[in-house]
Amino acid sequence: MAEHNELGKLGEDMAASYLEENEYEILERNFTSQKAEIDIIAKKDNVLAIVEVKTRSSLDFGLPQDFVNSKKIQQLVKAVNAYINDREKDFEENLEIRFDIVAVHKNGESFAIEHLTDAFYHF
Repeated sequence: MAEHNELGKLGEDMAASYLEENEYEILERNFTSQKAEIDIIAKKDNVLAIVEVKTRSSLDFGLPQDFVNSKKIQQLVKAVNAYINDREKDFEENLEIRFDIVAVHKNGESFAIEHLTDAFYHF
């Protein structure tokens, strides 16, 4: 596995652990629909969090969350629509869907994690 793929996998694992520590239930990881992938689908209370994880080894080229572009957002919306349509009976009627970003970046010998809730809207 390429080094950047390993870093991405590590970032996703750290993000999932972070969410679990903050009382989110991880429902799905790496859900794919057509060409779109959702890194983490998690639930807390009555919120379904669609989580995009961005991991960077440095901040030299910008913050991790700066790399979520409009094309990625469109892909996420398509994927979450497929996910919800496939599992509609599994969810309460008043379930709120929220798009989050978990930004992970190397900070010296450790990693910093930032959870951005309602990071973008799907309209």
